[in-house]
Amino acid sequence: MGAPGVRGAEPTSPADTTAAQHPVVFVVDDDVSVRESLELLLRTAGWQPEMFETADAFLGRSRVAGPSCLILDVSLPGLSGLDLQQRIGSDRADMPIIFITGHGDVPSSVRAMKAGAVEFLTKPFDDEVLLRAIANAIDRSRAVLAARSELQGLRDCYATLSRREREVMALVVAGLLNKQIAAELGISQITVKAHRGRVMRKMKADSLADLVRGAGRLDIDIVTAENRPSSM
Repeated sequence: MGAPGVRGAEPTSPADTTAAQHPVVFVVDDDVSVRESLELLLRTAGWQPEMFETADAFLGRSRVAGPSCLILDVSLPGLSGLDLQQRIGSDRADMPIIFITGHGDVPSSVRAMKAGAVEFLTKPFDDEVLLRAIANAIDRSRAVLAARSELQGLRDCYATLSRREREVMALVVAGLLNKQIAAELGISQITVKAHRGRVMRKMKADSLADLVRGAGRLDIDIVTAENRPSSM
């Protein structure tokens, strides 16, 4: 059972600020006793719980800025847990889903796991099993958010490059030497070297390998030996 007064102990800071500091664990379950017991368990474990009775109620919640996960009951009034998983899909890869159900359902568990759920637990489950599943889900959420932040940083850096710098970068990561790039673009090797230096600084690349990895992550149009125009 939930402890009296638990719901009145909400943090005073804005929800998104709290989420950035403390991982949020969303719970969607139409059983009030389950919600109350999980809320107390999650608070005791140091996470920030948010409880919802229906999938529609959860969908009305704005996204949080920090790491999170979703504990989701399979059987819900209206939109089911599996339908909610399908609805949010890959758009919420930063919020891993842990399914819980009151009865073993192999087809549902298979469908949920194939769609990306990180765990499928049958009630009653051991608290420690759930807490480990949540910890793993939060770690995954942090990893996704970190990768997303890193990619956005690369995009921001790439946006600062001039058109010529982007051309030079494409040829550099394709493996061309400065003299080859100069011939391709009709500029001097000194100019190529200057552009190359600015590209490295702007892209915050410490080495050619770093630049190549960044270009690969950006999936930019890299000019290769097969598709670059032949020099005259």
